[in-house]
Amino acid sequence: MTTYTQLDAWIDAHFVEQVRFLQALIQVPTDTPPGNNAPHAERTFELLAAMGIAAEKHAVPSAEVQAAGLQSITNLVVRRAYGPGGKTIALNAHGDVVPPGEGWTHDPYGGEVVDGQIYGRASAVSKCDFSTFTFAMRALEAVRKPTQGALELLFTYDEEFGGSVGPGWLLNHKLTQPDLMIAAGFSYQVVTAHNGCLQLEVTVHGTMAHAAIPESGVDALQAAVKILNALYAQNTLYQAITSQVEGISHPYLNVGLIEGGTNTNVIPGKVRFKLDRRMIPEENAAEVEATLRELIAQTAAALPGIRVEVRRILLAESMKPLPGNQPLVAAIQKHGGEVFGEPIPAQGTPLYTDVRLFGERGIPGVIYGAGPRSVLESNAKRADEHLALADLRRATKVIARTLADLLGAAN
Repeated sequence: MTTYTQLDAWIDAHFVEQVRFLQALIQVPTDTPPGNNAPHAERTFELLAAMGIAAEKHAVPSAEVQAAGLQSITNLVVRRAYGPGGKTIALNAHGDVVPPGEGWTHDPYGGEVVDGQIYGRASAVSKCDFSTFTFAMRALEAVRKPTQGALELLFTYDEEFGGSVGPGWLLNHKLTQPDLMIAAGFSYQVVTAHNGCLQLEVTVHGTMAHAAIPESGVDALQAAVKILNALYAQNTLYQAITSQVEGISHPYLNVGLIEGGTNTNVIPGKVRFKLDRRMIPEENAAEVEATLRELIAQTAAALPGIRVEVRRILLAESMKPLPGNQPLVAAIQKHGGEVFGEPIPAQGTPLYTDVRLFGERGIPGVIYGAGPRSVLESNAKRADEHLALADLRRATKVIARTLADLLGAAN
């Protein structure tokens, strides 16, 4: 048997255990907001310890966590040093996830398995890759432990809010400095580039008044509508801008939250909304933000009695391919093609991820893990998020084989 077939056989033999591990991870909520994620890290630490895997717990100071808009974060690092020479490879998955929302037909924290699918919030994005990466590492060490290089598992909890107190915090404190890295992703493509994301909070101030005498106030909601119309008109223009990166189309803008007013018989004096602007890799983030702020300010300036505040919530830069990612891309494409029985393209994705934080520091990385062909298929961020167990099993094999190649353990 080759190293690859031995790795596959080990993963098959331990797959029930792997699924149970993922179920246990799903069963501890990590809704962000509010972002009370330290309990999940504690549970993950316990589960890893039961497998004989020691993890470092890095609790982020509460002041930093709260400044980022969350409640608690403990990031986990597993280090495996195999020998002198070779590369250090990091595998990063995030445990935080958006709240489940409405419309579920399965318990969002149940980890229920039905017809070969596992259901639950973060089953596909990305608690699944806690298990993918853990069991790929275990398979590698059981079959042919490398004699050089090192491996790190980074389990972090700040992807939804931008990563500054997740992998960004680990990088800033020099708790991880890998040569190459793989971030959680889906199984049918290896992602080498992704969109950036700018999120702004816009507060429109008018003057509250009794609805019986509306002329005594200044309607903040009507003003907000005019600003929103200007933004949506701009969003239409974005469709004419085309990215040259396969898998990425054009920039776009979404307003995901609006709140304001005090009662039905009161002219609203304040309205707040939050917008999400996705940036293609070719765009400059500073220019995008400046243009949006100018558009909002100019629209508000034409509305007497209206004052507008704009606050940046998040700025996640685009991920651009680094030349050094070729060993990762080549290995994943080779083994993905063999395990899945079809070509695994290298392309971009409209999502933004933590991997950009490594790229900004010159660390080549790609996005690959367990999941379907698209976010839509997985119901990520929607009701009944799920993952095909067949994809979990096969992606674990691809990662294990890839690590064997990169760490010199393949024969």
